[in-house]
Amino acid sequence: MKSKHRKTLEAIRRKPTLANIAFADIEALIVALGGEARESQGSRVAFELGEGGRLYLHRPHPGKEAKKYQVEEIREWLESKGVKP
Repeated sequence: MKSKHRKTLEAIRRKPTLANIAFADIEALIVALGGEARESQGSRVAFELGEGGRLYLHRPHPGKEAKKYQVEEIREWLESKGVKP
């Protein structure tokens, strides 16, 4: 994992939750972990990592940063998949 991905993962895990993480950086992290980020309907993105379960999020607009609730969902989802920093 590149240092940029490691920094993104650390930012996701940080509490209180940050609201300045670029959504594109989160997508790149999932791909670096061996997962997929696929476009779905409209602004929806489907994340897959390992076996079982997908995480669906809407791409933020007009900004580029993920919302706090999205970062929290991603944190919980990654923890459920056993992803460690």
